[in-house]
Amino acid sequence: MLVGQSPRARQVLRLIDKLGSCRWPALLLGETGTGKEVVAREIHSRNNEGPFVTIDCSSMVGPLMESELFGHVKGAFTGAATAKLGLIEAANGGTAFFDEIGELPLDLQAKLLRVLQEKEFRPLGSLITRRSDFRIIAATNRDLAKEVEKGAFRRDLFFRLNVINIRLSPLRERTEDIPALINHFLERAGGSHRLTSEVMEVLLSYHWPGNVRELENCIQHMVAINSGPLLHVADLPSALQNHLIQKKSQYLTAAAATGASTSESSWSEPAPEGEVQAQRLPAVIPLIELERRAIANALEYTKGDRAVAAHLLGIGRTTLYRKLKEYKLAG
Repeated sequence: MLVGQSPRARQVLRLIDKLGSCRWPALLLGETGTGKEVVAREIHSRNNEGPFVTIDCSSMVGPLMESELFGHVKGAFTGAATAKLGLIEAANGGTAFFDEIGELPLDLQAKLLRVLQEKEFRPLGSLITRRSDFRIIAATNRDLAKEVEKGAFRRDLFFRLNVINIRLSPLRERTEDIPALINHFLERAGGSHRLTSEVMEVLLSYHWPGNVRELENCIQHMVAINSGPLLHVADLPSALQNHLIQKKSQYLTAAAATGASTSESSWSEPAPEGEVQAQRLPAVIPLIELERRAIANALEYTKGDRAVAAHLLGIGRTTLYRKLKEYKLAG
């Protein structure tokens, strides 16, 4: 299920609907973890015909790759005690999803191209040609056009696959979809878990190098280690804890630099002789005013990031909200 209502997500959903009514090849482009297999399954489910077979090209290594794809007959090689059905034949009548197709060696690219053109193949060690008619959906996190120019990917196969392509945006470019994705993953985890507002702000500010897959893992981690319904900042996985610490450190550094600059500017011009003693006498500022200034400064340094501001001040988010209301401060 593809989750999200951002303009990018809606565009992908429209393309899925169009591709679901035909059997044209499709090429899915995007970083690791952006949901390419989810999109492939959505396309396949629109016509719901035949099996959906995932072929992970990055996991097939060594001399047995051809056997995995095309199968083999008994005795085809040492250890082939029985015949084996290949993934190409298993996809007959359905959809073959070639994940990370950029990892497929050139010799197998040539054999795959023949299957796509002729609908025919031969299992390893066999002299008999078999048929397999399937819809191909390929996915990659590489720039296949550049791979073609480098000679690492066949030009003819690239054009065969690139009939219709869908580019999936990284999660950092569609942060408006994060709340919906979080709710989706919480529902899948079961129970009645929910996030504190602090946690939600951290998740919205994180750059998500692992994209949707990393977000899902994050939610699963938090649910697994917290038996209560409310998930807190302390339940976040280490990557996000480090992200929060780094943000706090950046703001503290900025605060220190601003403070030093203010201090230097205050001594840049000597005060008139008659005013020196008055300036050196400390002014008595009420504690309530000091607190109000501290909160205002923290929000200024964090550019309105309340979660980090609360951390800098050493108070809870609920307390910060109460103080903002009390002092009538905009956060």
